[in-house]
Amino acid sequence: MKRVITFGTFDVFHVGHINILERAKQQGDYLIVGVSSDGLNFSKKKRYPIYSQADRIKILSSLQFVDEVFVEESLELKPEYIKRFKADVLVMGDDWAGRFDEMKSLCEVLYLPRTPSISTTEIIEVVKSL
Repeated sequence: MKRVITFGTFDVFHVGHINILERAKQQGDYLIVGVSSDGLNFSKKKRYPIYSQADRIKILSSLQFVDEVFVEESLELKPEYIKRFKADVLVMGDDWAGRFDEMKSLCEVLYLPRTPSISTTEIIEVVKSL
């Protein structure tokens, strides 16, 4: 069985999230999703997610093509997560291209194109302006 792992915040869930998760699942048989903890998200983006960590986990867990969800506590722990979940492939959006190439000693690394013209940040900005 080929195991695929990916990571993200998955806040204000949208079709771009669906698209990349579906394409990630197509890379193997079993999809594992690491969801950034609320604390990790704050350290990366200087804001907490709109949806709580528990809600984001529930949303992802409900998707038919997601097999397992866990909380990502630290960006530096990615190698440990890859080993713990015995991942064969790491999939990330192409906005991260090159940033995880050092993981190639642990597994295959793929950067998939993001859905054009949609991002959580843009959605939040539009809603704020209403």
